[in-house]
Amino acid sequence: MSITGGCQCGAVRFRAARLSEASICHCRMCQKATGGLFGPYVALEGLEWTRGARKRFQSSNKVWRGFCEACGTPLTWEHAAGLTSVMIGALDDPAAARPGEQLGSPAKLPWVDGLPDLPTHAPDEPRAAAHLASIVGLQHPDRDT
Repeated sequence: MSITGGCQCGAVRFRAARLSEASICHCRMCQKATGGLFGPYVALEGLEWTRGARKRFQSSNKVWRGFCEACGTPLTWEHAAGLTSVMIGALDDPAAARPGEQLGSPAKLPWVDGLPDLPTHAPDEPRAAAHLASIVGLQHPDRDT
C-alpha cells in the first residue's frame, strides 16, 4: 500500500508505506498554524518527499511546521523527538486517516461539537448548484503527476 499526498499547487509531494496514528489537536497553536478549527494530523511510516521541499517554521521549542513555500499549504507537524505527522487534508485520500483521539481540548472552540447539527445544503439545490458550476479548480489533482 502506498500513501501519497502533497500541497495544493503540486510543488511539494510525498509518499509513505503506511498510515499510523491519526489525531486532531484543538490547541491554539494548531488552530493558528492551520487557519482552522483544529489541526488534523496522521503519522506516516516510511515518509519520503518525492517532489520539491517543504519550508519549515519553528512554532515552539519542540515543534516545526512544514508548509509549501509556493502556495502556503500546511503540510507537517514535526516534533524535536523525531515524530513527523502530515496534515490529513494533504493526503490524496484523506478519508483513509480516521482520527482516533483529540488533544489540546482546553482550547477547543465551544461550538465545535455542534457542527454536525448545522443545516447542510445538497449540491443539487439551486443556490449551491449555481455556485459550484461557476468554480474552475486550479489546484493539483489528488494523485501523482
